[in-house]
Amino acid sequence: MTHVTERSVPWSAENGRRKTVTYADAGVSIHAGDKAVELLKSKVQRAHRPEVLGGLGGFSGLFRLDTQKYKKPVLASSTDGVGTKLVIAQQMNIHDTVGIDLVAMVVDDLVACGAEPLFLLDYIACGEVVPDRVAEIGAGIADGCRYAGCALLGGETAEHPGVMRPDEYDLSANGVGVVEEDDILSHERVQLGDVVIAMASSGLHSNGYSLVRHVLLGQARMKLDSVIDELSNQRTLGEELLTPTKIYAKDCLSLIQECEVHALAHVTGGGIPGNLVRVLPKHLDAIVNRTTWHPAPIFDLIQRKGRIDSNDMESTFNMGVGMFAVVSAADADRALALLTGRGVEAWPVGEIVAGSGQVHMLGSYTRG
Repeated sequence: MTHVTERSVPWSAENGRRKTVTYADAGVSIHAGDKAVELLKSKVQRAHRPEVLGGLGGFSGLFRLDTQKYKKPVLASSTDGVGTKLVIAQQMNIHDTVGIDLVAMVVDDLVACGAEPLFLLDYIACGEVVPDRVAEIGAGIADGCRYAGCALLGGETAEHPGVMRPDEYDLSANGVGVVEEDDILSHERVQLGDVVIAMASSGLHSNGYSLVRHVLLGQARMKLDSVIDELSNQRTLGEELLTPTKIYAKDCLSLIQECEVHALAHVTGGGIPGNLVRVLPKHLDAIVNRTTWHPAPIFDLIQRKGRIDSNDMESTFNMGVGMFAVVSAADADRALALLTGRGVEAWPVGEIVAGSGQVHMLGSYTRG
């Protein structure tokens, strides 16, 4: 993380001024920022790759791309944030998980085109730099990068007094990956008869939290520190809502290496139909059979408390699926075995049929 260096020119006695005005008087603490960087160093060093040059503190992060490794390398980039899930973290005073959400939202978009995530740069904007809090956020980001196999190359922490509350912050990140030009995944590879495989989400991930807060904390007046019997896990509502987004990057890369994968769809805003449709050519449709899985209890809780229409639920939330893989029918069993072996809950959810580029959600979710 880098910070603006405080610079103030002292007033001399001759000019009649009583006191110098410093950056700290405006609410910005350079020293707090420096302390936060020191607290982060050990975590950031763990989110490393051999291609990284130098360390923290430079004006730019440096990454040596091994051009001998690729025939026609294509760089992929993605940027994202965590959204209003951060409000829950701030209310709970739990800050070490949202960094994982941030990384997941970026790297799983990168891998959707077949790219290996190489490095990530983060941006933290806050009302006040509290070193321990910034270190917790940064530690989560570093952990996420380790899970994804990419380097945390650098970032920025900006203090915005008077614009944001002292306890308020926002996160964003930009990631870069690389893929062979001939191996880029897209709708052009999807074929008639392909099998659609679902990979389970860890929960809500990082989408739909404005609706979640409106329904559960607003309309239903539920408390974040209350244990909800319907969730059946003896966790508080706040802990459930802060479950980190699953990072699929390494699993998907292994799948690509071992099986004939034609497309990957990361389920974020827009839900299942809104994201799976992005990998369909105009002459093919995807069939998704809801009866093949049951969404986690948190989805049913939100729908019941808010009396939300099923179509609105599916266009807002992932409903228990965080990633889809479209694979050749011949490799479907192998793909499922590989994912299961890596600890990923996965199952065949449908197929690719002739059509006009649409997603058809059939049947009803099982309850259990």
